[in-house]
Amino acid sequence: MTREMREVPRRSVFDTLAERGFVSQCSNEEGLRKLLDTEKVTFYIGFDPTAESLHIGHLQQLMFMAHLQKAGHRPIALVGGGTTRIGDPTGRTEGRKIMPVETIAANAALFRLQISRFLDFADDRALMLDNAEWLAPLNYIEFLRDIGRHFSVNRMLTFETYKMRMETGLSFIEFNYQILQSFDFLTLYRTHGCRLQMGGDDQWGNIVAGMDLIRRVEGVEAFALTSPLITRSDGKKMGKSEGGALYLAANLVSPYEFYQFWVNIPDADLAQFFLRFTFLPVAEVKEICSGKDQRINDAKRRLAMEITTLVHGPEAAASAAGAARAAFDTDGAGGPGDLSGVPTVDIPRAELEKGMNVVDLFVRSTLCASKSDARRLVSQGGAYVGRTNVTDIEARIGVDAAQDGNILLRAGKKRYYRIRMT
Repeated sequence: MTREMREVPRRSVFDTLAERGFVSQCSNEEGLRKLLDTEKVTFYIGFDPTAESLHIGHLQQLMFMAHLQKAGHRPIALVGGGTTRIGDPTGRTEGRKIMPVETIAANAALFRLQISRFLDFADDRALMLDNAEWLAPLNYIEFLRDIGRHFSVNRMLTFETYKMRMETGLSFIEFNYQILQSFDFLTLYRTHGCRLQMGGDDQWGNIVAGMDLIRRVEGVEAFALTSPLITRSDGKKMGKSEGGALYLAANLVSPYEFYQFWVNIPDADLAQFFLRFTFLPVAEVKEICSGKDQRINDAKRRLAMEITTLVHGPEAAASAAGAARAAFDTDGAGGPGDLSGVPTVDIPRAELEKGMNVVDLFVRSTLCASKSDARRLVSQGGAYVGRTNVTDIEARIGVDAAQDGNILLRAGKKRYYRIRMT
């Protein structure tokens, strides 16, 4: 047998992405496979800073980029300091509120700090850019003449984003968003040789428009590749914590809350989240997820530890895991354990000596958003102080409920909050 016959063909990174659940739509799969297998490809994903933190949907895109970077390709993380001034209408039934430029700039700075944790920017292996650099100074007349003329309004209206909004109203400023995003792709091609734009499925129309613009203006084939939006096995949209979006910033969603989110996912979703949000080999993921009962619970804790470490670092992840163990072991023979990672509010001892209404206490802890929510939780039997189930909305909680200076509140089965007496 010759050496050539013995050689095993190198696995395509496209296959790796597909196996891990990142691939949904591709403009030209055969062409993109060939490009990725034969050249070092510069590609990009955009992140509009509409909030002060990235969320779990962004994390999927960062993992998408990281796998390609590990295969030798160069990512561009494009922060949308310019496009955010317009507002992406994708997936929205009404227009976005226009954000102050100062807020956008502050959010963009926070995004850049977060993104830098997930990609290797050393020695030009990745780039971080802000499209405000080229969008803000645009001359409107020249832009319309040079770029706007390549867009067909009739074709734009066939994209789902615009079709959805035609019934509720689409502002002219939002109508320009796709053109600006397309110009981003063209600019990155011209300045950095970028030939691939990636994103979520909801961005397909915008990405294809940019790809077409490069073809029309430069006569070059560019590529579009999207990933499926994150959904649970039951088809429901995933990515929300009890308090709203599952943000990556610790000041918005604590490492403990973030860790607990992953511990509590449905069993059927375990494998897909291991594949999308960790770098563990596929074979190892299959083995981890093959168990039942206690092994599944152990696997969820492993998943939570892996993702929390990736987002918040090993120390915060270890603290969150320790706090979770302590919360579930509270009131055992060994006391409450280390609760330092559990979300905490300080209340003066003097205030608790007078006794606090249980409804007010649950609102104070933020386990409940309002008094009506807290009254409903208590009356329906979902409120616990330590291991005591409190069902009386008039009950008063005092210092006698504390253990080692802490009162542990629980809403439902798995949401905890610590009251620390000061």
